[in-house]
Amino acid sequence: MSRLALARKYRPRNFAELVGQEHVVKALAHALDQNRLHHAYLLTGTRGVGKTTIARIIAKALNCETGISSTPCGQCDTCRAIDAGRFVDLLELDAASNTQVDNMRELLENALYAPTAGRFKVYIIDEVHMLSRSAFNAMLKTLEEPPEHVKFVLATTDPQKIPVTVLSRCLQFGLKQLTTAQIRGQLEKVLAAENVEQVEAGALALLARAAQGSMRDSLSLLDQAIVHGAGEVREAGVRDMLGIVDTTYLFVLLECVANGDGPGALSQAETMSARGLSFEAAMQDLASLLHRLALAQVLPDAIPDDEPERERLLDLARRFTAEDVQLHYQIALRGRADLALAPDEFTGFAMTLLRMLAFMPREDDRPPSPAPQGRGTTKSRPVSDPPRERVPREALPGAAAAGGSDASSPLDRRSWPDTLARLKLGGMARMLAQHCELVEHEGDHLVLGVAEEHKHLLDQAYRDKFVAALRTHFPALRVDFRLGSGGDHTLAVKDAREQAERQQNAEAAISSDPFVQELMESLDARVVDGSIQPVQPPDQ
Repeated sequence: MSRLALARKYRPRNFAELVGQEHVVKALAHALDQNRLHHAYLLTGTRGVGKTTIARIIAKALNCETGISSTPCGQCDTCRAIDAGRFVDLLELDAASNTQVDNMRELLENALYAPTAGRFKVYIIDEVHMLSRSAFNAMLKTLEEPPEHVKFVLATTDPQKIPVTVLSRCLQFGLKQLTTAQIRGQLEKVLAAENVEQVEAGALALLARAAQGSMRDSLSLLDQAIVHGAGEVREAGVRDMLGIVDTTYLFVLLECVANGDGPGALSQAETMSARGLSFEAAMQDLASLLHRLALAQVLPDAIPDDEPERERLLDLARRFTAEDVQLHYQIALRGRADLALAPDEFTGFAMTLLRMLAFMPREDDRPPSPAPQGRGTTKSRPVSDPPRERVPREALPGAAAAGGSDASSPLDRRSWPDTLARLKLGGMARMLAQHCELVEHEGDHLVLGVAEEHKHLLDQAYRDKFVAALRTHFPALRVDFRLGSGGDHTLAVKDAREQAERQQNAEAAISSDPFVQELMESLDARVVDGSIQPVQPPDQ
């Protein structure tokens, strides 16, 4: 006998075996157990999430010889016949290949006759949105006044194409895409049942991710992976099978970007080209990796403990600011869209990396390095921000103390924002500085308060950078942070107050401008709300 595909062999045969879709199962189970039956059900969702499987379980639940319930026995002749696909009162129609009204009329004429072997005649119409308008009209009459022995279960991936007259006569259930964790769990069960022992966790993670929420697709990919690996499921083999770029390359690329190492990034791109890897797939995977970095920054607990790349992912996430990750993600998306317009794929991919490097913030106040004479001749990080005014150390309060102590510093709450404005900080460390208030200052000891709503800024990496910047001017400084003590004397509040004042002055200037007043009077014009923007001061 020919071997069954895993997707068919492990198709759930009752509600208990279904993975995910608990919200649908709960509603259907209550309806079946309480005998509150509807004549038409509509199941929607993407491919491979269980629409047809649930439809067949409904057919068994309605016709099981033990009675109508949400737990069909699976052993009676009716249940076995439905599982085998030979139950005469279960009719499945693929609307994608039977779109015409004649097919629908033939089906509905058959519905008038009583069931032959079961309690109900169940009609499963897959991809129902593919029916023609005439076919929908023919169905409508039966849906309005269905025979008592007929049940319809409609399934579709595109419910928007179904006429509202049909939708209004169905109970609708939206099936969700499965999470990668749910898919991985099911793959592990299937592998255990198939006695496949040589399995790597990284390979399962790749298969679950490649399935994109479809359990059927994941089982088909697993089938292929077992054959490809000669009975083993290894990460390297799965990567090769799927044509996925080795994430090691992508991690190294982003590490080079974080370090401003242009030659290193281009060297990695050349290695990928030499291996014949797809740069289109690489661009997609690069965007996916940046999304995972953003997730690791905001919700590190969302990265599973058994994720093979978890530590490396969290370490890389700490090397970028949140703003950098968002910017690089947009650059990767734009680069993927522009790939077809590039002279060749390597050039398009390399330009995307160079664009990321060009927009990385600089580490010092040096002017931009001259353009290299040849590729890979400079390691200087390109400059994206305008040069800031270099502030001599003596200009900072307390910086004149020769030993580095600031015991005589004139720091107080009111001068604190001005002190912070002179520090050389960027990214999240700068945001932390902007939202810190000087709570206590005694000798070399500072206590800085941070409001509760900004507690996410108290990450150890951000604090270390902030304190290091302070100690470049006050070497002996000791700093403690206190949550919930932020007030009105932070740099952020000061900037917001000044911005509001500039906005108010700008609006007043426009309102009092004679030319604007003349336009408003002669043309019955008005100033559009929100259209006035104050001119920023030169240092911004």
